[in-house]
Amino acid sequence: MTDAPQSFVIVGAALAGASAAKTLREEGFDGRIVLVGLEEHHPYIRPPLSKEFLSGAAERDSVFVEKPEWYGEHEVELRRGVRALSVDPIDRLVALDDGRELHYEKLLLATGSHPRRPPLEGLDLQGVHLLRTLDDAEVLRAELAGGGRSVVSVGAGWIGLEVAATARTLGNDVTVLMRGAMPLASVLGDEVGRVFARLHSDNGVELLGHVSVARLLGTGGTVIGVELADGTVLSADLVVVGIGAAPNLELAESAGLELTTGVAVDEHLRSSDPHIWAAGDIADAWHPLVGLRLRTEHWANALNGGAAAARSMLEQDSVYDDIPYFYTDQFDLGMEYSGFGLLARGAEVVFRGDTDAREFIAFWLADGKVVAGMNVNVWNVNEAVQDLIRRGTVVDRAALADPGVPLADL
Repeated sequence: MTDAPQSFVIVGAALAGASAAKTLREEGFDGRIVLVGLEEHHPYIRPPLSKEFLSGAAERDSVFVEKPEWYGEHEVELRRGVRALSVDPIDRLVALDDGRELHYEKLLLATGSHPRRPPLEGLDLQGVHLLRTLDDAEVLRAELAGGGRSVVSVGAGWIGLEVAATARTLGNDVTVLMRGAMPLASVLGDEVGRVFARLHSDNGVELLGHVSVARLLGTGGTVIGVELADGTVLSADLVVVGIGAAPNLELAESAGLELTTGVAVDEHLRSSDPHIWAAGDIADAWHPLVGLRLRTEHWANALNGGAAAARSMLEQDSVYDDIPYFYTDQFDLGMEYSGFGLLARGAEVVFRGDTDAREFIAFWLADGKVVAGMNVNVWNVNEAVQDLIRRGTVVDRAALADPGVPLADL
């Protein structure tokens, strides 16, 4: 840091950006911080949008990262409802859609991602939802409340299943459409995906596998059904489309940064431009533990990655080597997952506990080493699971499966 006040600009006023701003102040940075966000809301966290906020169990104020007054109290200039149009890396300027330009000494891009929109006829009908923002969740929450509606989820990923569970708990009829035979198979594999299939079936959700959607049907501008490729028509009062997300890379492209599946950054979250960092959904970060690039779209990555990027911007020796982590709550199932999904694909799965009772830990083994673990309705073990992954040593399968053997002893 120089003697003259510096100006740090953060583009993306969600969890990663807010976490970075907070960390900068906590670490003693006394220069200018400008946090630019496209939405009118203060920065908020997204997991509750498909769970407790959507169900009505949590109120609106609970989703915000900090209280609104925090930003003024800590001299963080929060520019809400403003789009960053481009980055000039030579003059270090960010152009905004209100006609202004922001000069930066250092820039953090935390622009997040957007829902993938399938090329479907009827996608813009009233009653069709792509859940990403707080505004999206508020509209869907109102429509699900009270139950008694026919809901179709197009997609059986995390968002699709969480919305399905919430909608069903509220008393709605729910059908989930899957391209394959099992929900979450591309993430967890068939063995663990089967647990979630049984969970939803046991709670009255209809799962339809090996189907594709031809179009969404409507009348008077409102959705009334979903037509499948084989001609089957499912009635629907509401349709939720959750087929994944894509990173928002337009600003990174305008800055001429190296791109891979996202913004290519090193273990310090610094991009190919020495004055620009990236964190959250868009960061395809070099992970020193596994020697691979990882792009992770979960809240823990936004929370911890934003903080790590801030420390790196302050020239601290900050290496971001967190093990990816996320969680879900569906019906009576709560789970935590830690690990490297890329390494877990096709890996051997070892179970500890009772899968039928939905109280177990699943471990993914590659070359005899734990590369991922998921605890389902078993608590206070996530730290031990992460320790196993971080150690990277070959484990005894029988001991791993035995609940009587402490994980710390493996």
